[in-house]
Amino acid sequence: MINGVQGTMSKMGQHDIEPDAVNGEKGAAVEGARAPKFELTTSRQFTSWLAEHKASLAFTTYQAGKLFFLGLKPDGRLSVFNRNLERCMGLAYADGSLYVSTLYQIVRFVDATTPETRGKGADALFTPQLSYITGDLDAHDVAIGEGHRIFFVNTLFSCLAEASATHSFKPYWKPPFIDRLAAEDRCHLNGLAMQAGLPRYVTAVSATNVADGWRDHRRDGGVVLDVQSGETITTGLSMPHSPRLHAGRLWLHNSGTGEFGHVDKASGHFQPLAFCPGYLRGLAFLGDFAILGLSKARQNRTFSGLKLDDKLAQHKVEPRCGLYVVDLRSGDIAHWARIDGIVSELYDVAVIPDRQNPRAVGFKTDEIRRVISIAER
Repeated sequence: MINGVQGTMSKMGQHDIEPDAVNGEKGAAVEGARAPKFELTTSRQFTSWLAEHKASLAFTTYQAGKLFFLGLKPDGRLSVFNRNLERCMGLAYADGSLYVSTLYQIVRFVDATTPETRGKGADALFTPQLSYITGDLDAHDVAIGEGHRIFFVNTLFSCLAEASATHSFKPYWKPPFIDRLAAEDRCHLNGLAMQAGLPRYVTAVSATNVADGWRDHRRDGGVVLDVQSGETITTGLSMPHSPRLHAGRLWLHNSGTGEFGHVDKASGHFQPLAFCPGYLRGLAFLGDFAILGLSKARQNRTFSGLKLDDKLAQHKVEPRCGLYVVDLRSGDIAHWARIDGIVSELYDVAVIPDRQNPRAVGFKTDEIRRVISIAER
């Protein structure tokens, strides 16, 4: 059982996947009924790829309200761990800390393990150490700058913001077409790419300046904006998400078409590298590989009528939820982890380097009372 979720064992690539780590919190299953299932299957070499890179992955699902870790047990089998975090979305790892945006706060988890405690099962224990109360801003991407400045996309107010110790947020930047800060989600600003410790590029579903105006431009109104200059560098995208700078290129998801690719800096055109059978959100890199989050599209107006529907029909495939690992040198899908059951949508993905079996302390268990660390004087 995973937080009240019934895990299933799958044999892929000569290993068993055993969802583990019950945190003592009660799940959403109705008394007397079977717990909702969580099913995870992987490609044959997924665990070997994680072992080779000596890393693990974290991902969020606001639909199910969970932060997940994928890693390896000491015997080489896949390890799956999760904690309940209400409407968790943006995810960032920096200097041993994991930052997560949730329904009304941004939480900093600090790795509380020591050299003495590593190697005895979990080799990372992320403990909630600091929380910024933001209120319900529909915070999307979160990123860490120099001096541990916390930047995040304040989607409700159509701006970039910094976490504040005294207020819900500190405005940092807004698109030139947004005339004032208003709690109206005018353009559905969502993604953030950092450069040299500061915000550099953002994605938005449209360049609209009226309340909820972005919904009328989901098919081809998406834009990429340069934060430094305020210029629009790419147009004509379909619900773009997750811009990231890596190896000299600006990568992102053209989510409404199911395409992952990069922006050609000379022309500003989006250059697809790979098609994935799902609604793309969440992007991280590990060497020559990109880790992408896939979601099954909800059956509502926001996700209907997109080109992704046509592409799925063309490829004769159903939408999937999970993680795809894309080889940046070829565009091939090198590895994958597919998720079925209670989890159908992901939002963000992060790589945790040099840690292969991470865990996290929850807010509602006795464990949080017992994990105590002492700062050096």
